[in-house]
Parts: sequence; structure tokens; C-alpha cells
Amino acid sequence: MDTLIMVGQLLLGLSILVGLHELGHLLTAKMFGMRVEKFSIGFPPKIAGFQWGETEYSIGAIPLGGFVKISGMVDESMDADQMAGPPQPWEFRSKPAWQRLIVMLGGIIVNVVTGIVIFVILVYNNGETYYSRDQVVENGIEALEIGETIGLKTGDKILDINGEPYQSINDLTAGSALLSENGYYTVDRGGEIFKVEIPRGFINSFNSQEAINSFVEIRYPFELLKIDEGGAAEKAGITTDDKILSVNGKPITYFDELKSELAKAKDQEADIELLTSANDTIHTMVAVTDRGTIDIAVNPLIDMVQRKYGFAEALKKGTAKAFTVVIVNAKAMGKMFTGEVSTKNVSGPIGMAKIYGDTWNWTKFWTITGLISMILAFMNLLPIPALDGGHVIFLLYEMISGRAPSDRFLENAQKVGMVILLALMVFAIGNDVLKLFTGEG
Repeated sequence: MDTLIMVGQLLLGLSILVGLHELGHLLTAKMFGMRVEKFSIGFPPKIAGFQWGETEYSIGAIPLGGFVKISGMVDESMDADQMAGPPQPWEFRSKPAWQRLIVMLGGIIVNVVTGIVIFVILVYNNGETYYSRDQVVENGIEALEIGETIGLKTGDKILDINGEPYQSINDLTAGSALLSENGYYTVDRGGEIFKVEIPRGFINSFNSQEAINSFVEIRYPFELLKIDEGGAAEKAGITTDDKILSVNGKPITYFDELKSELAKAKDQEADIELLTSANDTIHTMVAVTDRGTIDIAVNPLIDMVQRKYGFAEALKKGTAKAFTVVIVNAKAMGKMFTGEVSTKNVSGPIGMAKIYGDTWNWTKFWTITGLISMILAFMNLLPIPALDGGHVIFLLYEMISGRAPSDRFLENAQKVGMVILLALMVFAIGNDVLKLFTGEG
């Protein structure tokens, strides 16, 4: 069932985005009087479809893309026979270059608009919930496995990123921070202010949600929420009205301190000092489990910041979020060529499905779909002949030079582009399969 949920979300998200992308091409083509022969979500073989006017609308069995076939255009169909005849008034090739350029940009524009709309609606409806910089500075962080590798320590107070204040603890692992040149965190450690450098290629450590969750967490004071029936704490007489003051003489303020001291006392008895509801201080001996726990649940005594935005604010913030995705991906792609960002981060359909996750949460679904919409727009703008960006480059050349590339050149370029795309797809799927076998990601 978990796999079905992941696959279902991926197929729904891609179908929406591919359908809208191809719709952008279709509408702009029809706007300029071009004949659109086919509109397909998914690649052949066709599993369903219908004819409406001059256009056949269909759904393909391979749900990893889609296409629009416009008469008189050199595309992935490689319909050389159609191109052999003289140009017809309704054909793509007979229209002015500026009209053809708009048609080729139509899908990209729609994906950008879709991404912006999704993020604006999410920000407007849900606002933002996060631990703020002020809370991080007040309480400090708990440095987890990945955080410790770069020199962060539990109790550090992170003041800024690259000399600039940040808004949320989530900004510490944002792509804009991890991909920055000579990046660093400014840290206050017991009153000493210094820089902790963000190593080159550090972003490669964050190849999954589990890895992101292994960087840092905010420290928080706590209260006892639940005492497990028959557990170690109940047997020692601890109740939810008590407050833990120390473990084996070590003062306890934050939950990470409690975890740390109990971990040291695995399979032993720990001397726990309590402040009771009667304001008395008592000591009790508690048998710590082999997991380093005493069978309790706690409630953090720190509230996340919850911000709501009006429409104008949501429009600004949602648009900024959408374009940040493009900027970060452009930076990451550039750093792949220098080796700073590992090509293992390239994911195919399996990786994308895992990003959606095995639980159906509409907020998460639309957030990821918005991210993918912006990434699709960026990827389609790359100057690869089989992509929209390749057609755009050739059209710009024609508009500047006044000479259109020959049909033969365009056909050969299309073939090269298809080979490149197929190679990239094989590489991405290969990465997915490798991660499955190695347990990465």
C-alpha cells in the first residue's frame, strides 16, 4: 500500500504538470492558427483517447512525459514526409519566428505560472510554521551526526548564515546556504563568537529527509507528558506532575541533556532528582533500559512560530519561493560540472516517488508538485535540441541572423537531443536502482 501511495502521488503530480505544460504549447499554437494534430499525456502506446476537431487527445502508457504534435514542426515524431512538402499556412514552419518562439516557450511559461500559483496558495492558506532564529539563539541547537562532522556542538547558538540573519531553523539546510561559495555559520559557543565553515560539497550529505533530520535540532526545555504503564519511570514512582532536575548529579534543562545522561546509564540505575507538585525536591533510583530510556514521553516547552500572510504578502513570498527553486537548481547543476555536487543527487521516477512519500498529505503533495513544476520549467529551458530550450536557441538564431537552420540540420539536432535525453533518463533511473540496493536516499 505504501508503494501504491508513492506511485499514485507521482503519477498524479506528473500528469497535472505534463498536461499543463503541453496545454501551454497547444493553446499558443492554436492562438496563431497552427494545426495541432496530437495532444498526449504520457508516451505511446496509447491506452485511451478521443478526437475533438483537428486534434487527437490521448493518454499514453508510459507516464513519464507527454507531447504535442504541431503540423510542420521538426519534433520527436521525426515525420520527414510531412516536412518534404511545401509549407502550408497552418504549419508551424510557415509562421513568423516570434510566433514560433512563443509557442515553444508556452509550456515553460505555464509551468512557471503553475509553480508560482501553487506556492502563493500554500503560503496564503497555510502560512508558515517554524522555529525562528530568535528561538535558536535563545535555546541553542542539538548537534546531530551530520552537524557534528563540520564542527557544530550541542549548545551552540547559530547567529547567522554567511553574515546574514536567517528566519527559520530550516534555512540552515536550505540549498541557498549549502551551495554558497565559502559559506559559513556564525556561532556563539559559551560567549565565544566564531565561524563554522560549510565545507565544499557539504550538500551531498543531505541526500534524503533522514539525512536532513540528522543535522541539527533546536534545544527545548520539557515537561513530562506521559508515563508508560509498567515502565521504569512508573516503577520508580515518577508522575507527570514531577519535573526532572538532574540525572546522576548532572543538571537537566533541555531534553537532549536528559537523553545524553540516560544513554550513559544504559542497563544501570540512574539517580534522578525530581521537583514534585508539592514543591519538594526528592531523589529516586530508576532502572534505565538498554535503549537508554525510562519509558516516558515529553512535551516540548517551546512553541513554533506560526505566521499568516495576506494575499499581497503571500503573492510576494510565494513567488520568491518558486524562483528560489530555480536558482538553487541552476547552482547545483553548475556545481555538478565542477564535481562539488555529486551526480548521485540526480533522481529518476523512483527517487521522485520517494520524495512524495508513503503517506498522502495534500500540503506536502502540492509543495512537491510546485517544486517539480519549477524544476521542469528550468530543465525544459536547457539548450538541448529535443527540449523546448533547444528550439528556442534555434529560433533566436533565426531572429538574429535572419536565416533559419535547414530542416535536415534540425532533424539531426533532434536525433542528437533524443540520444542525450535517453542517456540522462537511463542515468537517473540507474541512480535510483543503485540507491535501492545500497540503501542510500
